[in-house]
Amino acid sequence: MAFETEEIALAFIRALRGLIGAIARHDRDLADQLKRAANGAALQPSEARRREGRDGAHLYRVANGSASEARTALRVAVAWGYLEPRETAEAEQLADRLVAITWRLAHPRPSQ
Repeated sequence: MAFETEEIALAFIRALRGLIGAIARHDRDLADQLKRAANGAALQPSEARRREGRDGAHLYRVANGSASEARTALRVAVAWGYLEPRETAEAEQLADRLVAITWRLAHPRPSQ
């Protein structure tokens, strides 16, 4: 699942490439925050895979927060009218998947 997380995070970043510029034309701070959050959502799981125990779980929680932040930043851009919902649909769908996967990685089910 961790490798899948990286692939989804990279697809999310690719989906954001054109959107970041459009947001930056209206709100450079929001665009920068979105970019940082997306980077964190991709980089934290990569680091977490190399950690053990609570340290790894913590990094997955941080990645989950970053993915959630990035998703909300897209929604904020739509709310401000910087982008149309159809423009952000793919990126939001990928962000939703990233949020779900990092949540599961941060909160594994106990072995039965």
